[in-house]
Amino acid sequence: MVTDEENVFKALADKSRRQLLDQLREKNGLSLGELCEGHDMSRQAVTKHLVLLEAANLVVAVKRGREKLHYLNPVPINDIYMRWIGKFEQDRVQTLHNLKEALKENDHE
Repeated sequence: MVTDEENVFKALADKSRRQLLDQLREKNGLSLGELCEGHDMSRQAVTKHLVLLEAANLVVAVKRGREKLHYLNPVPINDIYMRWIGKFEQDRVQTLHNLKEALKENDHE
């Protein structure tokens, strides 16, 4: 059974998919045609990448009339950050806090 996290890592492993996510980060709510601009890929290839990004919950598509607009969902990336990076950051921030407190104590002596 493939986990949500594995789907996210699989989706992020491809450079083209990361570029599509970057496009959505810069301007959210793009149509398929807009996402195809600036890529050396066919519409079908972009569509296949979008299907994987949607399966990983990194992109959410919303129909508006005849158009389908694509939006970046940063929550899965944030979840990975909190699991893999955030815990290390917390230790570093605590170390800086401890250093600050120690320097304050030295100033008062």
